[in-house]
Amino acid sequence: MASLEENMYRHNLGLSPYATKDEDSIRLIEEKEDIRSPFFRDIDRILYTYAYIRYNDKTQVYSKKNNDHIVKRMLHVQYVSKIARTIGRALGLNEDLIEAASLGHDLGHVPFGHFGESVLNEISLKNNEGYFNHNVQSVRLLMNIEGKGLGKNLSVQVLDAILCHNGEFLLGEYHPKKKTKEQFLEDYQKTYTEKGFVKKLVPMTLEGCVVRISDIIAYLGKDIDDACMLGVLKKEEIPESISSVLGIHNKEIVNTIILDIIQNSLGKPYIKLSEPIYHAILELKKFNYENIYDKSMTKEEKETVTKMFQILFDTFQKDIEERKLNSRIYQDFLNHKKEEYLKNTSKNRQVIDFIAGMTDEYFIKCYKECKTKVFEYNKKGGQ
Repeated sequence: MASLEENMYRHNLGLSPYATKDEDSIRLIEEKEDIRSPFFRDIDRILYTYAYIRYNDKTQVYSKKNNDHIVKRMLHVQYVSKIARTIGRALGLNEDLIEAASLGHDLGHVPFGHFGESVLNEISLKNNEGYFNHNVQSVRLLMNIEGKGLGKNLSVQVLDAILCHNGEFLLGEYHPKKKTKEQFLEDYQKTYTEKGFVKKLVPMTLEGCVVRISDIIAYLGKDIDDACMLGVLKKEEIPESISSVLGIHNKEIVNTIILDIIQNSLGKPYIKLSEPIYHAILELKKFNYENIYDKSMTKEEKETVTKMFQILFDTFQKDIEERKLNSRIYQDFLNHKKEEYLKNTSKNRQVIDFIAGMTDEYFIKCYKECKTKVFEYNKKGGQ
């Protein structure tokens, strides 16, 4: 009869020589593992974060649309996980590492998706807090915000895959780059200070490379489905140069790309797309940007959301300066943090962390309350 350890670590048998083994796991703070293998344990730690729960009410592409079938961020990360694990299983990679990184990769997404991220980036830069990127914030959440500000002490391989996941930057080949714990932390710090450094990030594991390409696969076709459901787009509008290679339905697009990756990557120390598939994905990304993402919000909506972010930031910044303990930033955020977080985090960063973690609905609720406070303050003549 197999032992408990043999059962829990059976997935290591038959892994590719290029896979990340459980024994290779590195933690920022060494600790004794329990019966779970290290990356399996990381999955659990991510699932039980508050940030994971908030996925359910975070925008994927479309905000405030009256349709229950539009994809939210929660469903997107599950799609990424399933696609990445399919590729990982076929290539003999560590599926636990893949699942942990997939489920955690978008924890740092802010209200109103990528547009909200761009607004918060401007606010962060203006207040000397460096560049803001959602993939970096995902790592920050798991290292410095969750666990009452002490972090969750995930493995470096999972954190690195999350940091390097950005699916906006497509490559024909993904070659992992070995890193130490110190090199990972150096990459992480550079994202705040070096413009465009996020575009240079390379995962340290083949599993991280799989998660990165799976992020693209997961949203390309599904975002088209959502746009068609809302009447924004018709599938017949997809150029024949794309549809003849990838198909027009999400099922076809996902299946075609997955099979292409497996066929071109099996037994290799890198992830590769064939030339026809690579160029078709590039063209489809461009098509989606022009016909979906750039049109997901009107100019007026963008102006309104920008104003909302600024009012929230200014209000909570003032609340901290004046120690207004009845403010939401204290009641719902700072009061639940350990002294280490409060001591090691600037006041501006505390506000950014709070806003970045909000769901769309909570963001709007806080804005309405802040707007009322601003009105009452001005009514009193700013006294």
